[in-house]
Amino acid sequence: MSGITLLGFAAATCTTAAFVPQALRSWRTGSTRDVSLTMYLVMTVGVLLWLIYGLLVHDRPLVVANGITFVLSLTILGMKLRR
Repeated sequence: MSGITLLGFAAATCTTAAFVPQALRSWRTGSTRDVSLTMYLVMTVGVLLWLIYGLLVHDRPLVVANGITFVLSLTILGMKLRR
């Protein structure tokens, strides 16, 4: 694995991990009151577009990171829309 790919995975780990605390907090408390609906709508669409792009260019760090981030973001967005 090249240094550039490792750099990509390191960046992917950081940006994906950033969503975990919000997802866990929303799940534990059952509240998404303080979460911006607009931000999560835009973010979820953006992550989906990055995922599609990563698939098209066969970039593993983009696909892995944005696949996981999409699920986390979609989970928070789903909770926000249900409440």
